[in-house]
Amino acid sequence: MSKYTFVGSGIASLAGAAILIRDAAVAGKDIVILEESLQTGGAFDAHGDAQAGYFMSGSRMFEAKYLCTFDLLDSIPSITDPSISVTEETNRAVAKLPWDNKVRLVNRDGSVPDAHTLGFTEHDRVDLVKLIGEPESLLDDKRITDCFQPHFFETNFWMEWCTLFAFEPWHSAIEFRRYLRRFVHHFSTIDVQHDIYRTIYNQYDSIIMPLIAWLKDRGVQVHHGVRVEDMAFASGSDAITVTSIATLGADGPATIAVAPDDLVFVTNGSMTADKAFGSMTVAPGLDGSNHAGAWNLWEKLAEGRPAFGNPAAFNGNIAESSWISFTVTVSDPLFLQLMERFSGSAAGTGGLITFKQSSWLLTLSIFHQPFFPDQPEGVAVWWGYGLFHDRPGDYVNKPLIECNGTEILTEVLGHLHFSAPDQAAALAASNCIPCAMPYITSQFMVRKQGDRPLVVPAGSTNLAFLGQFAEQPDDVVFTVEYSIRSAMTAVYTLLKLNKTPPPVYKGLYSPQVIVDAIRTLHR
Repeated sequence: MSKYTFVGSGIASLAGAAILIRDAAVAGKDIVILEESLQTGGAFDAHGDAQAGYFMSGSRMFEAKYLCTFDLLDSIPSITDPSISVTEETNRAVAKLPWDNKVRLVNRDGSVPDAHTLGFTEHDRVDLVKLIGEPESLLDDKRITDCFQPHFFETNFWMEWCTLFAFEPWHSAIEFRRYLRRFVHHFSTIDVQHDIYRTIYNQYDSIIMPLIAWLKDRGVQVHHGVRVEDMAFASGSDAITVTSIATLGADGPATIAVAPDDLVFVTNGSMTADKAFGSMTVAPGLDGSNHAGAWNLWEKLAEGRPAFGNPAAFNGNIAESSWISFTVTVSDPLFLQLMERFSGSAAGTGGLITFKQSSWLLTLSIFHQPFFPDQPEGVAVWWGYGLFHDRPGDYVNKPLIECNGTEILTEVLGHLHFSAPDQAAALAASNCIPCAMPYITSQFMVRKQGDRPLVVPAGSTNLAFLGQFAEQPDDVVFTVEYSIRSAMTAVYTLLKLNKTPPPVYKGLYSPQVIVDAIRTLHR
């Protein structure tokens, strides 16, 4: 009987295990997931409680065009209501609380600019259209700044786009081009953020927990505290065939034999590797040790094997791949009341709010409540992040990376220009837990063709790569959709199933989308 081993327990591995069971009739008992940490879900992490504070590294954008994601989640029952799927539950949440952002950008003085006017010059428009049409092969090792004049990075469009998707000017022109093409249907609503989806609770509780429950009900085993150190391959052939997996666990080193008919799925690299959380009094610090197993394993596998990609292109410069997020638990309704008065939107009905001239380029997201299933009445949770962590703040004269939760909230409240008594009261009722992530935008780093391995490398008989660092033409990294698409591609290819993932949505082929986008460029 064939065995199926997944390295890493992020969304790609969980999706891969579910697809094996659903689409290939694999028995759950024959699937094992090896996870270095003590938690399941990878970048999907949302934990804590009202007393100690809720915390998470981030939250992902969802939309209706995530065809692979909703295809999978349509098969997974909701935990809150097992009579419906996670897809149906999410659709209901979206219908109940659609986004309609009235305040997308905020000036330094607290005034609200017209975010609907995108601020392009004719040169900006030409550069943008040129990049959308540029062959990807001409963009190897190019940054976004190589494709635009400085004025482009002052436009409202850039501020709205970069903070929705977490792009920075030095990131890859290849990835930026893919995003422009993939999400061209959002051009016309970039300011109000219509059609952005939300889950009923945070995405860990709404997506990961139902998936885990479904997999465990079918006998899938998740082994925590097991680090995969290396793999051995068959020799004497051009084929790529894994023969064994070297692990390190609580009981020491071990070797897992891999038969020729067994399959191995590896999540290579990690956006949230070496993340660190702080507190109201302690800054998280930026861990540059690169000791996470996901990166170390990829480095070992890629050594001498060009088909396995080039991890150094992605994890070699944490100054350009890192930023800071923060989760805030509030025990008083004042802050949400102040934000509703300021933004014109009740919690969960607006979208992102960006302080466009802030030194840290701060962005806030005020969630619908409750955001956690166990969240008590009277407690609220919101989240934010700063893309520029190495610059002194405007109200706190320290770089963001050196700031604790109290200092981060002081900076945020300063930009909101609430009264001094309101700022003091809001700060006193808040618990801000910052999170430093050295590799959070490593998937956006400047790269060239071949730096990411194919999901199933040429010649592979039993090995596939999953997640954000496995190449899938047309689709975009830093999305749940990308991870789930990689899982579908891996399973269908290695098992030679007569199936393909749902196609990538291509709004560029829609006349209406193109007309709307062209109108938007002239706003």
